[in-house]
Amino acid sequence: MLDSTVAVMKILFTLLIILIQETPVIISSPQAGETLSGQVEIIGNMDVSNFLSAELAFSYAANLADTWFNIQTFPQPVVGTTIDIWDTASLTDGDYTLRLRVFFQDGSFQDVLISDLKIRNDAPLPAEIVPTETAFPQSTTTLPPLVLTGLPATAAITYPSPMPLPANPASVTRSSIYSTFARGALIPLVLFIFFSLLFRLRKN
Repeated sequence: MLDSTVAVMKILFTLLIILIQETPVIISSPQAGETLSGQVEIIGNMDVSNFLSAELAFSYAANLADTWFNIQTFPQPVVGTTIDIWDTASLTDGDYTLRLRVFFQDGSFQDVLISDLKIRNDAPLPAEIVPTETAFPQSTTTLPPLVLTGLPATAAITYPSPMPLPANPASVTRSSIYSTFARGALIPLVLFIFFSLLFRLRKN
């Protein structure tokens, strides 16, 4: 009875440690919709259990032939947040998709895709339009002077930015929500079983 109880406790503690320490395969930067140029830092995680190898690749957005161009291969998982540096300087301006594929020892693999990446190395930045006095037609009709009270002597005219910056969307997948909820529910359950067994062993 005592041996079986100890074995169950070991299994529960092992499961608890795995749930706390395991980090999924992800790319946290860049994100979909971002505009990139030059040297781009790829931030994410590939250091997972049962890792066999991994590859980082890119394709054109309209990848009808499913053709991928290799950036880097990894026989060992990268420890740390920076996976690689992607040199986009030699690429033609356009929209691209980034893929991190991790192969596991059981023969399966997992893909992380970041789409709608806009590479702009050659395109010039849009010129800012500054209004001038000559942009407004001059009136030929003489009007009497208009006197306003309660206003400052000078008023600054501001104009909205002609091109608002694009939003940087960050999405939370349904699977990550379920995984977080399951971890939060399992930890109290494991602790409750552990202290219950410990109390029963001391009582006996």
